[in-house]
Amino acid sequence: MRTIVSRLIRFKSSNARSRGGRYLSTDSNKIDEPFNVEEAETVHVPPPPTEKLLVLGGNGFVGSHVCKEALDRGLSVSSLSRSGKSSLQEPWATRVTWHQGNLLSSDLLKDALDGVTSVISCVGGFGSNSYMYKINGTANINAIRAASEKGVKRFVYISAADFGLANYLLSGYYEGKRAAETELLTRFTYGGIILRPGFIYGTRNVGNMKIPLGVFGSPMEMVLQQAKPLNQLPLVGPLFTPPVNVESVAKVSVRAATDPVFPPGIVDVHGIQRYSQQKSR
Repeated sequence: MRTIVSRLIRFKSSNARSRGGRYLSTDSNKIDEPFNVEEAETVHVPPPPTEKLLVLGGNGFVGSHVCKEALDRGLSVSSLSRSGKSSLQEPWATRVTWHQGNLLSSDLLKDALDGVTSVISCVGGFGSNSYMYKINGTANINAIRAASEKGVKRFVYISAADFGLANYLLSGYYEGKRAAETELLTRFTYGGIILRPGFIYGTRNVGNMKIPLGVFGSPMEMVLQQAKPLNQLPLVGPLFTPPVNVESVAKVSVRAATDPVFPPGIVDVHGIQRYSQQKSR
């Protein structure tokens, strides 16, 4: 239990304070009176409830790192994905509540949202343009709407940076992403955060193999961080977007989902790098 000592200020006149420091009254016959401050009794209030985070796509490459980061921060974590429980044989995975379901089915999604205070969506995929729009756009839009109706406070969507010409080659992918972003900023005006990383590197688990993408991802990040002006070049500029570590994405997404003063809106790759270097609150 936390103890909060509050002070109640009672005004013994209906006077309002002017800029000059005097108390003015609408009754010209009254003399300015000071106000008295009285000590209030100590009250006891229960601690705030544990924050419950739902990670959409929590058993994927990015989602698994988000789950682990959230657990390390002391949050209660659940995940909803098509395959359900993660195949990772790691201690943290046993502390996640795993739900199996499809974001295109609203009933399963609403059940998973019970008691949830914040959501992080890592859902996305590639394929035909129609499939990419459905998985990157429609599925996330369904999740955003369901979360809004359930009264979820904050929603973080891990989207993708623009890559110039690649946007046209993968039109379904980017059109879906941007449609989901628009829905999020509409439904969660003050609690919607969009992360736009470029290439995300880290150790990927493919079956029993671990692929260390950081071997070339980390050097590229250091080099391209210094080449930020090149991002402004017409057509090819977005190709110089630096990659970002998956742990940085996870750290910033969890902070954005739980920190009430984290500003809503879009965070580009440079913002992700900057926030990841700050100490967590």
